[in-house]
Amino acid sequence: MTTTDDRRFPAGLAAALAVPFDYDGSEGIDFDPFDAFLSAEDTTDWLRLWTGNSELTGDDFRVFGQNGAGGYAALWLGRPGLPLADQPVVFLGSEGESGVVAADLADFLWVLAAGYGPFEATTGHHLDRTPRPSPERTAIAERFAPRRRRPADTITEHAGQEFPEFDDIVSDLCR
Repeated sequence: MTTTDDRRFPAGLAAALAVPFDYDGSEGIDFDPFDAFLSAEDTTDWLRLWTGNSELTGDDFRVFGQNGAGGYAALWLGRPGLPLADQPVVFLGSEGESGVVAADLADFLWVLAAGYGPFEATTGHHLDRTPRPSPERTAIAERFAPRRRRPADTITEHAGQEFPEFDDIVSDLCR
């Protein structure tokens, strides 16, 4: 994996996260974005606790938010040498669940626009609720990824197919 010290949000991510998330029980998006990526030190501390592996660093993740249970959404530097906007978006849940939300930031913007957060998109919690698409996030997705619009389920399915090894990689990190 490529390590980078870039801790600034890509413009599209910053714009999408600036729009407030509405969570009213099981009907909204269970997501609380951070104002900035977690620091390298905080990411390393969290990853070591989450995996039980004291030898890890958090260099391969840029954590940008969490759900109410404490699961983290992050950019995973799974494409060495590419910019942050081209890295997959992943969810690492508080109960050990993990999954690839979107193949890159452009796809993630459309997941958010469709009314899903990282938790809902990867854990199946979207199946028992009616999403509320966000006109503000749709405008952001149209601005930053105008030709990438697809249904959220298609985006998440494609991401899982592109990165089928992600869950095994995460499992291998755990002790």
